[in-house]
Amino acid sequence: MLQYNPLDCLPSSAELPDSDDTPVDNELQNLIPNLLAAILALAWSQRTDWFFGVDMAIYYAPSQSPLVPDGFLSLGVERFVDEDGRLSYVLWEEDGIVPVFALEVVSKTYGGEYEQKKLDYAQLGILYYAIYVPTRRYRRKREPLEIYRLVEGNYVLQPGARVWMPEIGLAIGREQGTYQGRTREWLYWYDQEGRKLPTPEELAQQERQRAEQLAQKLRELGIDPDKI
Repeated sequence: MLQYNPLDCLPSSAELPDSDDTPVDNELQNLIPNLLAAILALAWSQRTDWFFGVDMAIYYAPSQSPLVPDGFLSLGVERFVDEDGRLSYVLWEEDGIVPVFALEVVSKTYGGEYEQKKLDYAQLGILYYAIYVPTRRYRRKREPLEIYRLVEGNYVLQPGARVWMPEIGLAIGREQGTYQGRTREWLYWYDQEGRKLPTPEELAQQERQRAEQLAQKLRELGIDPDKI
């Protein structure tokens, strides 16, 4: 008997547009989620069951336009699908696994982050939705960082400037720091004890400091570290 698989009739990621051709309003919309992705790549370097997408289309139905968060996290999926990486995040190619976290970075051009996108992400079933306003002059009456949790189909604002997300095993918050030479407020991941996970730059700096301390101790012992 001929076996029919309905998934065979759905378009693949290679056949779907991998961009909505909408440019980001400013570089922070890429830098902020890229930093979050870079921190995870360090913290979860031994894990292969996660994926963080930046400005990538999420296809949830073949007849619907995709959702394109500034950043999103999925758990329980393959981190690397092949050497070329994902073109888009296509639910029917990801065993139906919906991202657990989505991020929108608000710029001077308002994009419905507090209204339509909130409804769209809730309908898709994304458990946590974060909205970050990185520029002070556009914060108005909103909190700089708002984290929502999906409760019975609706997003509920979580209290506090830093929110623990047990399903992810991390908290997210904001503080001053330096990334790619730029010092400003950034978003960071934190562990359950509130410790900020290091960025690649911070980790490299820590390693340089340890190397310098070791070299100094060798010099105090009369050993030239450059000749070892």
